[in-house]
Amino acid sequence: MRYLNYLEFGLVRESLRERRILEDIAPNLVYPLPFLIPNYGNLKSNKWIIKAGMLLYDLLSFDKGKTRHESKKLPHHQSLNKSQVLDIAPMLPAEGLTGGAVYYDCQSVAPERLTLAFVRSAAAYGAEVSNYSEVVQLEQEEGRFRTAIIKDSLNHREVRVRAQLFVNSGGPWAERIIKKLSGQETAHSVRMSEGIHLIGPQITRDHALVMLTPGGRHFFAIPWRGHSLYGTTDKDYHGSPDDYRVSKESIDEFIQEINSSFGKTILDYSNIVHAYGGLRPLTDTHTESTYKSSRKYEIIDGDDEGLPGLLTVEGGKYTTSRNLAQTTIKAIGKKLGKTLSRSRTGDASLVGCDIPGLTDFLSSRKEVYPDFEGNTLHTLATAYGTEMDKVIGIAKENPDWGVPLNADGEILAQVVFAVRQEMAVHLLDVLQRRTGLGTLGLPDDETLRKIGRTMAQELGWSAEQEAREIEIAKTTLSLPFREGAGS
Repeated sequence: MRYLNYLEFGLVRESLRERRILEDIAPNLVYPLPFLIPNYGNLKSNKWIIKAGMLLYDLLSFDKGKTRHESKKLPHHQSLNKSQVLDIAPMLPAEGLTGGAVYYDCQSVAPERLTLAFVRSAAAYGAEVSNYSEVVQLEQEEGRFRTAIIKDSLNHREVRVRAQLFVNSGGPWAERIIKKLSGQETAHSVRMSEGIHLIGPQITRDHALVMLTPGGRHFFAIPWRGHSLYGTTDKDYHGSPDDYRVSKESIDEFIQEINSSFGKTILDYSNIVHAYGGLRPLTDTHTESTYKSSRKYEIIDGDDEGLPGLLTVEGGKYTTSRNLAQTTIKAIGKKLGKTLSRSRTGDASLVGCDIPGLTDFLSSRKEVYPDFEGNTLHTLATAYGTEMDKVIGIAKENPDWGVPLNADGEILAQVVFAVRQEMAVHLLDVLQRRTGLGTLGLPDDETLRKIGRTMAQELGWSAEQEAREIEIAKTTLSLPFREGAGS
């Protein structure tokens, strides 16, 4: 919605089209969610500005009903009076509230699983996928990059890969990759923006809230796994991406913004269960703030940069990443003078996602696996789709592997599956990038020990390596403020 304020109609339309595609190709991982915008102020114009924005949003999402699954069809926006708004979100300040509006968007409850589904789908179609591999050098031949030297950071072996063209899609690291590989500075500068999220007590059940900070920036409070997920922030980051970690300063700033927006204490150190963040590479470097910077992407031809044989992709946003990849492939085909077949990424279901719809699929799985708890089956159906059968097959190998570890019903069989099928080699891979076991914060010591022991058995870790992995996880997932301290 906020991109409409900056008249980025093309970006909005692209995002809405890609949203529908994601609903189709990953129905278990992407699903509708209503967003409530409360309206404050005495000016009637506020109401009509919101109304106009809603109408334009509905207009640009004209194809939202063309989904494969009936449950994925998004309704048009709705206008609400003050009483209806407070019924949904009673914690909102009542003073000055005149009503609100609800529009519909989508949520991915496990974006790390969605990303992994894309990677594994590419592998299923013939892509060679390598984890923990670093391109340490590009070698030229007849004036063009033709060979990449790739180092396996686990066994330190190097391999040489020849190609007609290379793509640098390093995100916040893209410029540094160019400099490292070529010794040259790129003429295209990228602005890095930090965005953090905080997880705290759930304040709404079914609706996300769209809130406005005193400084005029929007953020969301989204119901997520029995909590509320607050995000995101948007401010310049000037350090190295290698050094990035969510800071106490960033958390304090966001807590203050959240509480000021609600007019009361919603979050403090005592009720925040987790904080995480990341960096956005923005190609728009001329705006006064990163919040106003465009999320458009660029594909830069190395021939124009003195880097022949290299394409660099910069910018973009998660929702439009599939289309960015497709556009990049088209650029490669054009560059190499090759006629490419029609892309299937807009209609081919991702690995594990070929299901009739989550509700029907989950019902069928409950009949097949009556001995497993409902929360476990729901989590597995959402995260793995049809591949949940493989996870449950692993759970039957060991009675301990099917016992729920948390409120979501996650089980140790997921840890084993991550190691055997999803290239997980470190404890943090499992906690943050394969399961939800660490995305609600650091698990308790007993749970962490069980996960570490299971990985150690699968990967043949020594006791020392197991202890080291656990210590790294504790350090990484610990909040950067002392427990019990005031905010």
